[in-house]
Amino acid sequence: MRRWKIGDVVVTCIFERDLMGLLAVVLPDATAEALKPLRWLFPHFVDEEGQPRGNTQAFVVETPSRRIVVDTCIGNDKDFDAFRPAWSRLQTSFLDRLTAAGFPPESIDTVLCTHLHADHIGWNTMLVNGQWVPTFPNARYLFGRLEYEAEQARDRCASAEDARSRGLRIVAAESLVPVLDAGLADFVEADHVVCDEVSLVPTFGHTPGHVSVRILSKGEEALITGDFIHHPCQFAHPEWASYVDHDKAQSTATRERLFATLVDTPTLVIGSHFADPTAGRVVRDGNVYRFEV
Repeated sequence: MRRWKIGDVVVTCIFERDLMGLLAVVLPDATAEALKPLRWLFPHFVDEEGQPRGNTQAFVVETPSRRIVVDTCIGNDKDFDAFRPAWSRLQTSFLDRLTAAGFPPESIDTVLCTHLHADHIGWNTMLVNGQWVPTFPNARYLFGRLEYEAEQARDRCASAEDARSRGLRIVAAESLVPVLDAGLADFVEADHVVCDEVSLVPTFGHTPGHVSVRILSKGEEALITGDFIHHPCQFAHPEWASYVDHDKAQSTATRERLFATLVDTPTLVIGSHFADPTAGRVVRDGNVYRFEV
């Protein structure tokens, strides 16, 4: 279990599962041949077969006044048959790991989702006696207003006969609607200030309202990426967009803008899907960048 201290803030990584080859699909340009020259990726971020490594994981952000979970992974018992069968009806030990790390679900006061893809909202809820209920009953769940409105608009436009559309409706029914019905959701702007040390940063492109999470305390800074970047290889190739990016040109522009801001600064970058050791700093590498851990 990884922990990082940023001033008075402590960030703890809670592992759910590895992505088992999925990143090679999500990033079609990241072939074994294309990754081979990027020796700094090995062995942490690329395996011996040249496949990119990655995880689903959540981050608990402890400030002097708040206990925040950033993104909630895939979740157990969810129905992803329509578009990601390998994620369906998982039985992971995520909640046990969370509790063992010192964060029982009832102790969380804020849940923050960088975007509304299935692997970032799954543990918003859990199955209890056949009903989906909020996993964090004492928390306010923060969803980006732009992100939620875009999801609603997409849902209205989607074909009811389309398998993926049906799957996305199931995701919403299982992971979002119970939170809304419980009155625990707050819709916030993309630059929302959560508390003195934590704020949102607009990083649009992967989804229409995607945000990252900035932590600033006592002159130290960190950034939890969300999915504006999926894998460290994109530091060297910001143009390698994910096939699931809503707007590939915008996601590329977001990466280029953020990397130029982060390079050669002490800001700790915590990659939402990065394999262990997960966090590092962006440094210049010729005309592009690399990730230094």
